[in-house]
Amino acid sequence: MLPIIYKDTFWLWTPQKQMAVRLAGHYWVGKGRRRRKLCLFFSETPNEITKTGVLAFCKSPNRIEMHKKCQKGIDFMVDMLYSEDAKTIKKMQGGDIMASIKDIAKACGVSVATVSKALNGHNDISQATKEKVRETARQIGYMPNSAARALKTNRTYNLGVLFVDEAQSGLTHEFFAAVLDSFKRHAEGRGYDITFINHNIGHGHSSYLEHCRYRGVDGVIAACIKFDDPEVIELANSNLPIVTVDHVFNNRAAVLSDNTDGVHKLVDQLAALGHERIAYIHGENHSAVTQKRLVGFYRACAAHGITVPDAYIVPSTYRDAKSCAAATRQLLALPQRPTAILFPDDFSAIGGIQTIREEGLLIPRDISVAGYDGNLISQIMSPQLTTYRQDTEALGRAAAELLIEQIESPRTALPEQKLISGSLLKGQSVDVPNL
Repeated sequence: MLPIIYKDTFWLWTPQKQMAVRLAGHYWVGKGRRRRKLCLFFSETPNEITKTGVLAFCKSPNRIEMHKKCQKGIDFMVDMLYSEDAKTIKKMQGGDIMASIKDIAKACGVSVATVSKALNGHNDISQATKEKVRETARQIGYMPNSAARALKTNRTYNLGVLFVDEAQSGLTHEFFAAVLDSFKRHAEGRGYDITFINHNIGHGHSSYLEHCRYRGVDGVIAACIKFDDPEVIELANSNLPIVTVDHVFNNRAAVLSDNTDGVHKLVDQLAALGHERIAYIHGENHSAVTQKRLVGFYRACAAHGITVPDAYIVPSTYRDAKSCAAATRQLLALPQRPTAILFPDDFSAIGGIQTIREEGLLIPRDISVAGYDGNLISQIMSPQLTTYRQDTEALGRAAAELLIEQIESPRTALPEQKLISGSLLKGQSVDVPNL
């Protein structure tokens, strides 16, 4: 009797066992009235993040009786995925024959073990053999079975992305989109896929942690999220590997743009030109990024002997041109207006610059302005915006490295916080003050 391996897997819920199980395949055992279906599952218990192969007797579609955890049985079922007999197993739709690694081994004249090592890039296999095996696999249409690999490695090679910003800009957010693009490319280079994490499982509501368990992700990157959200804190306190962007949880990995140094460099540039009346429109007060940038601003002003009136510090919202326009109008209405304004980011600067022009002022003759992020929009403005470029490529790469290290080397990985420096981009939006 051949095992039936499903092309797609199915999630079932067993309240008696408090276990969500994903059905991957089955195998009939016994005869007559003692005939039973031996099923292969991935399990996801509330207290266990990692997937566990479980063998169960399925007596009816609505009843699952746990039999035992049996690694030998799991290995048998996984091996059957690659067996010669598996050639006769057809996909659920289309009727195409599934190629196996035994087909590759037979065509190349090598062992199944050699094929497996070659496909996984082991160093004890020659480059010539690797290329021959991979080319043969391509020719016969072989595709590795993700369910089998997950059972063998206890990993799904799937990383979750938790990305929500207050402006609901999604992937149009230039900075975070660039960070996540870098993260995605470097994760894919290590053999991982990514899945976006949200509150929905089907038509029901779930917490972020529940969605991570439902999707079976090996780890999560969290970016541009309300880090004081109880559900985010729950995720950070779980045993699921996580790396955060521009926020630090206790004993958790993080990648951080050097926001303190970034604003410090912008103030240094303005002070060097003779500016002493420098205003700062900043983002949300609850943000750790905002707090670090404010520290950098005050430190730089103190270093240059510049006094900052309270009226020169105006709260706004990141990536919100309208909010920045209103804050700019507030500064321009002061009896002694600033000679230079720092905007919270390059996108918000659009609103501030428009307001300055509406007041009949010229940049930089009448007032100097600077942005933050260093994205494309800052370089095509007229005049070209002086800004601080955050190194999104390095941030994404570091996030992928930290997260994958936690997944693949949990005993030796440390919860590091990597600080990534950026660079000052000098444009034409700043000049000596017009006093």
